[in-house]
Amino acid sequence: MTPDMKLPSCAVGTWAWGDGANGSKMVFGGKRDTETLKASFKIALQKELLLWDTAEVYGMGSSERLLGECIREAGDMGSRVLISTKHMPKKKYSPGEVRSALFQSLERIGVNKADIYWLHLPNNAEQNLNECAELVNEGRIGLIGLSNFNLDEMIAADKQLGEKGLRVGAVQNHFSLIRRDPEQLRILDWCHKNDVPYFSYMVLEQGALTGKYDDEHPFKGISMRSLQYNKGVLKMLRPLIDCLRELGIKYNAEPSQIAVSWAISKGTVPIVGITKPRQAEELAMAKGIVLEASEISRLEALSDASGVVSKGIWEPKLPM
Repeated sequence: MTPDMKLPSCAVGTWAWGDGANGSKMVFGGKRDTETLKASFKIALQKELLLWDTAEVYGMGSSERLLGECIREAGDMGSRVLISTKHMPKKKYSPGEVRSALFQSLERIGVNKADIYWLHLPNNAEQNLNECAELVNEGRIGLIGLSNFNLDEMIAADKQLGEKGLRVGAVQNHFSLIRRDPEQLRILDWCHKNDVPYFSYMVLEQGALTGKYDDEHPFKGISMRSLQYNKGVLKMLRPLIDCLRELGIKYNAEPSQIAVSWAISKGTVPIVGITKPRQAEELAMAKGIVLEASEISRLEALSDASGVVSKGIWEPKLPM
């Protein structure tokens, strides 16, 4: 991290804040309530949850715009927010692509700089990283982040940036109790050895690991998550979900807080989406839960026994 940026225990995700394509209805099966989201934002700031993660493709810009509204309405408190947003590179590179995308994101949010700016996919990484480096030198980007890159791609990117006196500033990949494949574990190890923060997304698997849902209480309606975590998958996950519930009772916490605490215990910074004030409060409290080693092992054993390995449709094929 940069000297003036403190690494948080958790970050707040806003994927569910967007409308339309890649937004709340399509992905999560529900419509956003703007006033409730704004109330959630205020509670999160009060709880010192200051790093907010968004992307140009979350609701195709609508998530960024709403986050910007929240920041402006928060006044002086909003000035403390750290901005993490992402560019989805096209399959074919166009000169100036990253610069244009960044400035459009900054305009939607209403800020002059992205504290972390991520390449959302490794498409045309060499050309896009060159643009990112220029924008760092101009003071428009704090850290260059890589999302959904594999280990070889990360190492190549770090070498390329090193030749410019820079380095990979952060990694953001899919990591959860049901996404602990060998590649992610190798990436996590590389990050730890090289002092690169690893931000884990989909820690709660879009709600599947919150304890709210199981095979008897499946997701309602049709959405990306209801199709991925259908009754059959939730039945396979039932022992793991029940364990999260059991540990929640022990720690006087929600099952979701146990899943977040597990992610913190692995040395990651979980990015957790919130849409309600109580979720902001729960996220702030999750970092105070310290699981025992035996409990961590038990959760992971139940995950392995389920046979479920989560993978987003946007992610490359899992390596062996």
